[in-house]
Amino acid sequence: MGKKRVPDVYRAPFPLYSIKVDPKTGLVITAGGGGASKTGIKNAVQFLDLELVGEHRYSASLLHSHDTDTRATMNMAVGDGVIAAGQDGTCCLMRFQHCAKTEGGKAAAKDAGNSGQQGSARRRAGKGDKGGKDGAAASGETSDMKDETAQISVTGLAEVQSDLNPQDPLQKVVSFSSDLSLLLTGGTDGHIRVWEFPSLKKKFDFKAHEGEIEDLDMSPGKKHLVTVGRDFACSVWSGNQLAMNLKWHETLPQMAEKTYRYMACRFGKVEDQKEALRLYTVQIPHKRDRRPPPCYLTKWDGKSFLPMMTAPCGNEVISCLAVSDSGTFLGLGTVTGSVAIYIAFSLQKLYYVQESHGIVVTGLAFLPDSLKGKNIIGNNETAMLSVAVDSRCQVHAVPNRRTFPIWLVLLCCGLMVVGVILLLQYLFPGFISPQSSIHLNAELQLAAEARR
Repeated sequence: MGKKRVPDVYRAPFPLYSIKVDPKTGLVITAGGGGASKTGIKNAVQFLDLELVGEHRYSASLLHSHDTDTRATMNMAVGDGVIAAGQDGTCCLMRFQHCAKTEGGKAAAKDAGNSGQQGSARRRAGKGDKGGKDGAAASGETSDMKDETAQISVTGLAEVQSDLNPQDPLQKVVSFSSDLSLLLTGGTDGHIRVWEFPSLKKKFDFKAHEGEIEDLDMSPGKKHLVTVGRDFACSVWSGNQLAMNLKWHETLPQMAEKTYRYMACRFGKVEDQKEALRLYTVQIPHKRDRRPPPCYLTKWDGKSFLPMMTAPCGNEVISCLAVSDSGTFLGLGTVTGSVAIYIAFSLQKLYYVQESHGIVVTGLAFLPDSLKGKNIIGNNETAMLSVAVDSRCQVHAVPNRRTFPIWLVLLCCGLMVVGVILLLQYLFPGFISPQSSIHLNAELQLAAEARR
């Protein structure tokens, strides 16, 4: 724990704002950019191949870079080969897939065409595909990227207006339901919009918060939706009807209301308890201070929404939250670039690197616990990816903690008991009297007969 150097597995040519891991292929998908500013900083979604190159070391190589014109992807969700990307006030849906290769190692013509078009759902007037090392030219000329980039093709599916703020529309968060039948978006206008997927027919559109939506998550089974706003509220919804507002400050009686606001929310499974569910929320101070007060993690029962535990999680302001697939670990990133991993059961810190990025951490993603045909976790208890505005992508691995066989633990306990008895007998002669020895031997014989 503490301040140490975490090697970068990849560095993008633009600021990174989001990262996801495709649960089927293990592809790492990062996104970001410079936006519409004419600084020359590009906007793209990039696909990385992550490999374990040592016991705890990782390496990533760029497979494909998909140009997103003048719009940076600020947030995204991934499910079943589809990316839902938040770009300005819209949600752009793109399908990605591995391209088949010919015997010569080149991508098949059909898929190469998709890749060359960069798969944009909608072209703006006067905008064409850019040539160069990050994509093939619109005329069909081959790219000078290395051959591996032809392995991924991206095609546009649709685009919906997900935020209607008249001044500066911006989608803040997007998520798929666990069964991929719903797409959920929230933005600066305070509205939650729920879309049926893949038809994109709007199911709900309701004002959830006064001001910006900070985060949202839907429980497995789609029974409840939890939303977080800048208006100090963390709300639980059943459909578009408000079920309750959570009050984390009541877990700490000395905490005054509205001194903190909710920043993030995530549902998580409970290991070895199939029916159990937990909700995790992060609370950060509403006002900055020279001596910043601690941020807090709260664990809730995911069905009754009763608070189970609240714990401080450091004085650095939290910027993002992630939960591992099994629900065993929580990941936290901070505005000062630090990265931490907590044990979900006890809310205890397991891993911490101070200022690993040195600037705000914008996205976290745990590696899948199991991936068909590929061991990506390696000899680690867990591993988590982080990205930040500094364009860096890092892997934070927690090595397996050493454990002892149960028989060895029992043997040690037995030897300790015998040692204590012998020591007492030596210090206090007669401690074990002949009479007690007879009784002890009789009890041992009875126990032996009972086992027979």
